[in-house]
Amino acid sequence: MQAQTFTVDHASVCVESSGIATLTIEDAGVLNILSTPVIDGLRVALARLAKDASVRVLVLRGASDRAFVAGADIAEMAGLDEQKARRFIANLRDLCDAVRHFPAPVIARIPGWCLGGGLEFALACDLRICADSAQFGMPEVKVGIPSVIHAALMPRLIGAANSAWLLLTGELIDAARAREWGLVNQAVPMDRLDETVRGLAESFAALGPAVVRQQKALLRRWETVPVDEAIEDSVSEFGAAFNTGEPQKFMNEFLERKRQQKS
Repeated sequence: MQAQTFTVDHASVCVESSGIATLTIEDAGVLNILSTPVIDGLRVALARLAKDASVRVLVLRGASDRAFVAGADIAEMAGLDEQKARRFIANLRDLCDAVRHFPAPVIARIPGWCLGGGLEFALACDLRICADSAQFGMPEVKVGIPSVIHAALMPRLIGAANSAWLLLTGELIDAARAREWGLVNQAVPMDRLDETVRGLAESFAALGPAVVRQQKALLRRWETVPVDEAIEDSVSEFGAAFNTGEPQKFMNEFLERKRQQKS
């Protein structure tokens, strides 16, 4: 089965037969900047992908390797009034939510700059893999606006002190510090970035698609309910997993490998 591809304004998509999907930000400048047309195109592409049950993992990347996304479009934002600013940021919020609630795992491939709205976009992803030369920051305070929407994910991810430093100073951190703080999952040499992202995507593609989607849904739910409730409702989720046939398949394959090793 050949890979399926489609394009929309500012986005190209490839879905391989293995279930690995790649969404590339297109025609957004050398820094993959998020303007309203780019945001709109990405939302269209994500909505279409979310309906595709064959997708087992999604990789987000920019066409340019100078950045993952170096932020929202300052030239556009400079001309906003309060009402237009609300519309702009609500649109970016909806884009990030489309990633955060995408049914399959989402990996951010970060080769360079990851700033402001681009870092919020990356924070909405499940996993972040960067080049060891990447730079991260939330410089909004330096241009007169607060960091908002998915910057709210930062304290639980990297702690209150580290979040305060990034959000209040607007200063940058390098890949090593981002890894130390837990902002990214891995930082690797640039020449190993694609290999690392590919290996991670293939590991997701090898798992049962139902259980991975179930686990991601549980992770999102656990963010919003008390611990006791999260524990209790996971009992029914565990039982429901056995309706998919995946536990029987993978457990029996495991037992068969053990039998073969003993023989």
